[in-house]
Amino acid sequence: MKREDINIRDPYILLYDGKYYMCGTRATTCWGPADGFDGYVSDDLENWDGPFELFHRPDGFPADQNYWAPEFHVYQGSFYLFATFGISEKRHKGTMILKAAAPLGPYHLHSNGFITPDDWNCLDGTFYVSASGDPYMVFSHEWVDIGDGEICSVRLSPDLTHPISAPVTLFSASQGTPWVRSITNRQWDGPIYVTDGPFLFRKSSKELLLLWASFGEHGYAEAVARSDNGEIDGHWTIDKTPLFADNGGHGMIFRDQSGQAYLVLHQPNETPLEHPVLIPLSL
Repeated sequence: MKREDINIRDPYILLYDGKYYMCGTRATTCWGPADGFDGYVSDDLENWDGPFELFHRPDGFPADQNYWAPEFHVYQGSFYLFATFGISEKRHKGTMILKAAAPLGPYHLHSNGFITPDDWNCLDGTFYVSASGDPYMVFSHEWVDIGDGEICSVRLSPDLTHPISAPVTLFSASQGTPWVRSITNRQWDGPIYVTDGPFLFRKSSKELLLLWASFGEHGYAEAVARSDNGEIDGHWTIDKTPLFADNGGHGMIFRDQSGQAYLVLHQPNETPLEHPVLIPLSL
């Protein structure tokens, strides 16, 4: 398959052992019942083999909708898939962690249920390891609970099975003004500000970036926040203009085999037209 023919949202690319692995949200089941995640493999970032099913909902698995934003992460010799799951009966969503012995799985539930709080609606968990080696998950506390969405962090147990701290708010969506725009929804009486898709990238030994998505003047947008101490516990400031503003977002940064950095995101933010887009970056 050509990259532009792959209909996924929230693309994530891992370079491992000379090959590129990509996963994302199945666009066809994004907004309702869902049962799995797919992966794709490439040698050149343009031509992809797949889809290969990474995870399929097993009997008894509680989550039955909103399978969103899977991310590949390699940690201590194993492969982990951080992903959002929704439970229609409880009107609840959050992030769980899956584990496998190889990039394409099969993945099985690893965490003790949801890492995110059971009384919150959360999404888009991503993995971060601090300079001192402590594992964290960064995630979005969704606007449906609070109106002004938040990016939060929680420290993980060394085996990544459960949280060992209370959530800490890094920043809220409205702090991205003047470019962040409110959206409207019948579920909420008042302004709504969205935080989607956090992803952490260390630009240098001292600078830590946090990518996240919201809505701006031209639709979905990809933004950057920066920590003042180069760590997750720093004070975060949001760039005054988006990194990408043309109705695309929920991205991440990776380097190809030559070291070139790319931003990958989905565009347009419209089902079923979305597909992965690669943008070279100078970092």
